Amino acid sequence: MSEDEIRKKWEEQPMLKPKIEKVVINLSIGKSGEPLEKAAKVLKEITGRNPCRRKAKTSIRDFGIRKGESIACIVTLRKQEAIDFLKKVLPVADNKIAKRSFDKQGNVSFGLKEHIEIPGVKYDPDVGIFGMDVCISVIRPGYRVKNRRIGGAKLGPKHVLTPNESIVFIKDTLGVEIA
Repeated sequence: MSEDEIRKKWEEQPMLKPKIEKVVINLSIGKSGEPLEKAAKVLKEITGRNPCRRKAKTSIRDFGIRKGESIACIVTLRKQEAIDFLKKVLPVADNKIAKRSFDKQGNVSFGLKEHIEIPGVKYDPDVGIFGMDVCISVIRPGYRVKNRRIGGAKLGPKHVLTPNESIVFIKDTLGVEIA
């Protein structure tokens, strides 16, 4: 299906037009203590939200990681806050996302090597430089039917979001080039 056909379908049936559900920013450090505190400080500075700590699921002896030890911090952004964050971060990635970054459900992930490239963030030698993963969850209105606890139901095959539709939506909404 071509991009014009997809856009025409969205105009005819507004419930088929996707939307950004959430954006998850992940800073995985691999160890707890002072480095994790610095990463949490950076994430709070960038997003304006308090990050949530994530614990290791298994012990990895070679890396010195114990099960249950905090090794990463994440922040979840929703609605307009998520779109504003993406418009601030995507120029760092040259407004390009690889086509292989889209999964079967239309979600997108990309990474940033250095957080100091984000506009408004200054380098602090005490903190250092961190890389981060940005995951964008794209859904259609009506997906709550599948996820709700009471009265959950299956989605029809015509309502499932495809990667091509997600690509068109991301291009239109964020002005991103898909390579």
